Amino acid sequence: MTPLPKTPSFRLDGKRAFVPGGARGIGLACAAALAEAGAEVTVAARSADQVAEAASALGGSGVVLDVTDHDAVRTFFGQSGPFDILCNSAGLARHSSAMDTTPADFDAVMAVNVRAAYFLAQEAARGMVGRGGSILQISSQMGHVGGIDRAVYCASKHAVEGMTKAMAIEWGPERIRVNTLCPTFIRTPLTAATFADPDKRAWIESKIKLPRVAEVEDIMGAVVFLASDASAMVTGTSLLVDGGWTAG
Repeated sequence: MTPLPKTPSFRLDGKRAFVPGGARGIGLACAAALAEAGAEVTVAARSADQVAEAASALGGSGVVLDVTDHDAVRTFFGQSGPFDILCNSAGLARHSSAMDTTPADFDAVMAVNVRAAYFLAQEAARGMVGRGGSILQISSQMGHVGGIDRAVYCASKHAVEGMTKAMAIEWGPERIRVNTLCPTFIRTPLTAATFADPDKRAWIESKIKLPRVAEVEDIMGAVVFLASDASAMVTGTSLLVDGGWTAG
């Protein structure tokens, strides 16, 4: 009888996962997916109430943390690491036309989406040396295309895509995998105003090739895949969960 290959496990039992931005929306869905797959999950956010509520629902732990505070991030990893999985969902958007972008908005978006993401990955990777691990940045389809009133946001997400590739090259010998997950517009409380605008909703629906908009559940399987041994040979790339937006 011909022996059949065995599918690598999607389970995360015995793994520790850290999810910055994991107290609500997309981040909470990421945390829930990792916990359901067996990981011990720690979520982080700036709101103590949201952290406590999310940690209780997940059966995990939480920490109040400003990811733009590098000293606080370094202290946290020194006290609570190492982690097997970093799923960074912390992000910020301040949309305006490129002509109207202010230095304050530019700096705020870059501080969270690029600088914090970079140093979260760095601190997580330090604890993965000699052990391996998976670093997952929640990026965006806007890291691959442009969009009206999104020049700063697009710039930040294109930067995340670039640093992910470079980190994957450097850290691959340590069995540290680095990837991005790039969702389209997802229905969350934060995007409610966008979907409530008929013109913006029509634009979104015209770009998504599937006949519906995305829900948070649409990213959960992809998160588990990239965190688990099922993607053991996947690094330095992006998984687009965009309903075909970037297909053309």
